[in-house]
Amino acid sequence: MAKTTTRGRGPASGNRRTMTAAARAAAKRAERGHREPGPATDDEESLAGRTVLVEAPKDGWDDPPEPSPGSFEEEAAPEKRGAPRRRWPLTAVLGVLLVAGLVAVAVLGWRYQEARRADAARAEAVAAARKAAPVVLSYDYRHLDRDFARARTHLTGKFRDEYRKTTSTVVGPTARKYHGVVKATVAAPSVVSAGPDRVVVLMFVNQVTESTQVSGSRVDLNRVRMTLTRTSGGWKVSAVDAL
Repeated sequence: MAKTTTRGRGPASGNRRTMTAAARAAAKRAERGHREPGPATDDEESLAGRTVLVEAPKDGWDDPPEPSPGSFEEEAAPEKRGAPRRRWPLTAVLGVLLVAGLVAVAVLGWRYQEARRADAARAEAVAAARKAAPVVLSYDYRHLDRDFARARTHLTGKFRDEYRKTTSTVVGPTARKYHGVVKATVAAPSVVSAGPDRVVVLMFVNQVTESTQVSGSRVDLNRVRMTLTRTSGGWKVSAVDAL
């Protein structure tokens, strides 16, 4: 029979077995680290859901570094690279609104003043037309020069020159020849248009004519459009049109 050799168990053999067991444990841990994910083992299940306590270092935890101003500038850099935004200061906006308000007030004030002037011109021109029409449209052959001179005081501009020419070349000679007398009265004047310096008035004029060419008196009912213009001497007649 073969002789059985019995090895004693000494410290060296114990250490060898201990190192062998440690190597096996390390190999198992490495195998678990590279193993594909799959169902958890009993050891993993036993560790799941547990709270792991980590001891703080003796010197304490290091605080995270403070953010530098450069980091904020880097974050804001994309906005700077984009299209620049034009921002109006509050004072500029208020200034624009104030100017616009003043302009609106000025325009409204101007329109209000123009409307008041037009209303005043309307009343003044109608009064001037009532006074001028009977003088301009009337005459008596016995004192034509006086009548025509008086009428010209109510006229202005080119119409005054035209009136002088017509009365001296046509109306005057005819009135003297036939002893013509014309008396005009005004009824129901109305304003056609009115502005601060020019007003057009429509009037109904009754003219009674007497002459050697007429048996008795003849009454003519006429419609006359009279234009009056503001002058330094007041409202004057600048045109007369028979309708």
